[in-house]
Amino acid sequence: MSSVFPDFLSYQLYAPLILRLVLGTIFIIHGYPKLFKEFSKTAEWFGSIGLKPGKLWVFVVGVVEFFGGILLLVGFLTQVAAILIAINMIGAMVFVKFKQGLVGGYEFDLVLLAMALALLFLGAGFYAFDYPF
Repeated sequence: MSSVFPDFLSYQLYAPLILRLVLGTIFIIHGYPKLFKEFSKTAEWFGSIGLKPGKLWVFVVGVVEFFGGILLLVGFLTQVAAILIAINMIGAMVFVKFKQGLVGGYEFDLVLLAMALALLFLGAGFYAFDYPF
């Protein structure tokens, strides 16, 4: 493979690690309040945008975000967590952000979706329970 920085190619398995740590942290931060701090308020809002029953959907989304983030952080069931988070992000874009447009709307969600899909295809990388010993 031709590369401007050929020495970096030997570190390819660190790329999924970076993706896991960043994506996992983001989803833990976003999932925690849904489950443990603002459950009722978020459930009302989910219901108001057509996701009924709101309590069920905030629970599902909160579990995917919080526990999916933890799974990504430790690299356990990485591909399962990645596909669930990808589905979550598609839902966020369709139900919430799409009508706002790309800029100022769903651009960040699209980046998170791309990161999740990259982990789905790449796997966990180094320093993960999924990585074969």
